[in-house]
Amino acid sequence: MSGASEKKRLAVIGHPVGHSRSPQMQEAALREMGLAGEWSYEALDVAPETFERSVRGLPDAGFVGVNVTIPHKEAALELADEASAAAVQIGAANTLSFEYGRIHADNTDAGGLIDALRGVPVSPRGVRALVLGAGGAARAAVWALAREGAVVYVNGVDAWNRSPGRAESAYRDIERYVSIGGAPVEDPRQEDYGIVVNTTSVGLRGEDPFAELPLEQGKCRGQVIVDLVYGDQPSRLLSAAESAGATVVDGIEVLVQQGARSLKIWTERDPPIDVMRNAAREGLSR
Repeated sequence: MSGASEKKRLAVIGHPVGHSRSPQMQEAALREMGLAGEWSYEALDVAPETFERSVRGLPDAGFVGVNVTIPHKEAALELADEASAAAVQIGAANTLSFEYGRIHADNTDAGGLIDALRGVPVSPRGVRALVLGAGGAARAAVWALAREGAVVYVNGVDAWNRSPGRAESAYRDIERYVSIGGAPVEDPRQEDYGIVVNTTSVGLRGEDPFAELPLEQGKCRGQVIVDLVYGDQPSRLLSAAESAGATVVDGIEVLVQQGARSLKIWTERDPPIDVMRNAAREGLSR
C-alpha cells in the first residue's frame, strides 16, 4: 500500500457523519493501546453518489480501514472484493479493510448488538423481537437476533419499515441463510414483542418516535427497547420508554461494542471497552 501519510489512517464514512462519536471513541482507544503515534481515526462525510470513488481512493491516502454508517452499508458490501460470511448473509457491511490492493468487508453491527444486549435481564432466546427499519443496521439486527435464538415462535422476528417492500426484501434475503421464523409486518402489535430494536433514523433530528414509529409509550413496560439513535442526550424514545418501565439499551453502547470489534479486526489487539465507552459518552450529561 502506498500512503500519503506515515500513520495508519482509519475513519468512519457516512452522510451525514458530523454527529458520530466514533472518532473520539476510537482515538481514545488508540491512545490507551499505545498506538496513537502510529494510527489515527477521523470522520469523512461522503455523499452516496461519490461513495465508491471515494472509498477506492482511500488506500492511496494512507487508510487501512473504515467504518461505514448510514446510508452506505449495503453499497460497502457491493464494492468489496471479498467479505466475511456475516457480511454476505446480512447483505451489508459496516467495516472495510484495505490490504494488498483489495477491499475486505465485515459486519460488526450484528455482534455489537448482541454484546450490548448481554447486560440486560432478558436473553433473546425464545423471545419475540421487533426490528424497526430495513436498511443495513436492520438487516444486521434481524440476522443477529435470529442466530441468538430469538425465533422460537412463528412470528419470532418481525421486520417493519415505512417502505414495506424493502422490509420484505431484507427479510427474504436473510432467510436464505438463517431461520427467522417471523414475517414482515406492516402494523405490528407492540405488546407482542419482548425486544424492540429501532434501527431507523427517527429521533436523530428530534422527531417524536411515537408519532413516526408503530410504538406507544404506555406499552413499553417490561420490554427491552434498543435505539441505535444517539446524541448529546438520551433519545426521546429511550427516555420515554425507561420512564414507562422498559429496560433500555442506547445507541452509544451498541456503537462501542461494534466499534471495538472493528478495531480488533484492524489492529489484531483487544480494545479497551471501558475507555471507549467513557469517551463515547463524554458530554452526554452536560
